[in-house]
Amino acid sequence: MIRSLHSELVDALPADHPAAIETRRDLRLINTLMGHVGILTRSLRKSFPNQQPSRILEIGAGDGDLLLRVARRLPGEEKKVEVVFVDLHNLLTSQTKADFAALNWDIRLVQGDIFQCLSETNGEKTDVVLANLVLHHFSNSQLTDLFSVAAKKADAFIAIEPRRGAWSLFFAESLSLIGCGPVACHDAPLSVRAGFNGRDLSALWPRDDNWELLERRAGLFSHLFIARRKV
Repeated sequence: MIRSLHSELVDALPADHPAAIETRRDLRLINTLMGHVGILTRSLRKSFPNQQPSRILEIGAGDGDLLLRVARRLPGEEKKVEVVFVDLHNLLTSQTKADFAALNWDIRLVQGDIFQCLSETNGEKTDVVLANLVLHHFSNSQLTDLFSVAAKKADAFIAIEPRRGAWSLFFAESLSLIGCGPVACHDAPLSVRAGFNGRDLSALWPRDDNWELLERRAGLFSHLFIARRKV
């Protein structure tokens, strides 16, 4: 299956549109079924075996639900964790902010286009950049630019994306069976066709011997990419 990008319906919806709200609910369910909380938690532990990261940047963070569930699985520490969420919309609720604060995680939202926000915060260093179901929205040339900025900004980059292939496509085309709405049912197969397999993402990361790259299948339907700066 050749990678192909198509416009997704959710991208054209205002954040407060009922269909957009329904789709965010569907995405939480899809993240659960794809096991992304566990995949991301294990990836963070593997990438930071001695001490969990204290500075995290998540691009396309949405409502912050995924990282909150990950935070609850990580070992609690007295040291504060600083998180910057980058997203086109401000979807963080007061309850989500309070839940992070209870874990001693200090969160901040940078609202706007991912590429513009990364450029504006280029001087701010972070331990790790996270991307969940985000990279498949971008062309290879856009990803090359994004990776170039991220490699200067962070010591690790972790992405979980749709795995491009027949089995993932079958799952995506069956979402109506688990109660997902029309927008998610329309967009999910497009996400799979725009997804990744093999060494797609590794080929776009800056050529630098100071990085070790891991790219593989994760779970039944997902594709994991980890870039970690060598010690």
